[in-house]
Amino acid sequence: MLNRLQHNGVWHAMIDLTDYECGGKSPKHYKRDLERLQARLERIHVAHIEHDAHAVIMVEGWDAAGKGGMIERMTAGWDQRHFEVYPIGAPTAEEKRHDYLWRFRIHLPPPREITVFDRSWYGRVLVERVEGFASEAEWQRAYDEINAFEAEIQAMGITLVKLFVHITQDEQDKRLAKRLDNPWKRWKTGAEDYRNRAKRDEYCAAMHDMFAQTDTENAPWFVVAGNDKKSARIAALTHVADTLEAAVDMNPPPRDPAVVALAQAAFGYEPKD
Repeated sequence: MLNRLQHNGVWHAMIDLTDYECGGKSPKHYKRDLERLQARLERIHVAHIEHDAHAVIMVEGWDAAGKGGMIERMTAGWDQRHFEVYPIGAPTAEEKRHDYLWRFRIHLPPPREITVFDRSWYGRVLVERVEGFASEAEWQRAYDEINAFEAEIQAMGITLVKLFVHITQDEQDKRLAKRLDNPWKRWKTGAEDYRNRAKRDEYCAAMHDMFAQTDTENAPWFVVAGNDKKSARIAALTHVADTLEAAVDMNPPPRDPAVVALAQAAFGYEPKD
């Protein structure tokens, strides 16, 4: 179903999660495609380091949607000195003493670094709205606050990528059952997953409003059909690579003549090209 929404006088297609429930078949050459994407992402990360670029990648989605595995594969080739992954849970006592955006603002990346948020500031209009942790006035006000925060991020020259991983209820149930059956994954599921599951309709309504209010021209959402983990990873990593690559100079730096001279003196180095 195609809905439309007006932003700044321009009509856009509005995100409908039912469009992302058919899933997708696992890529025929998944391992090859993944390795190529990881090599590409590694070069993109080096370009960010070399050219003082910075980016924020924000991953939202249902419980058991595969966000962690997606992030693990996305960052596999990155230099650990120049990126951070922040898993977002309930705010700490310190974080509660500040406004809800503070704990994200303090982790925005400086030049040469990439920050990945596993869940995000959208908790204010999702879990906090549905579970009553925020008043209606607070979560209604948050749409404008979030749009302003994202504009602030981009005004700093930071590239922003917003991913949402969608899975059906049947697929989520299968994954929750697998976690219970695997003794080394039971720690990943608890009562909170079932509390959220029981309110799926309310979460879907909150997500609908979230997309309607925050899928903007400058900070668009990219929804990933997540029922098939392999195709979801390829889709998400491709979008991240495309977005980051478009925002950074991908020309590698030339050799430093001083370092070349040192290498020549040390072991007779001769450039190969």
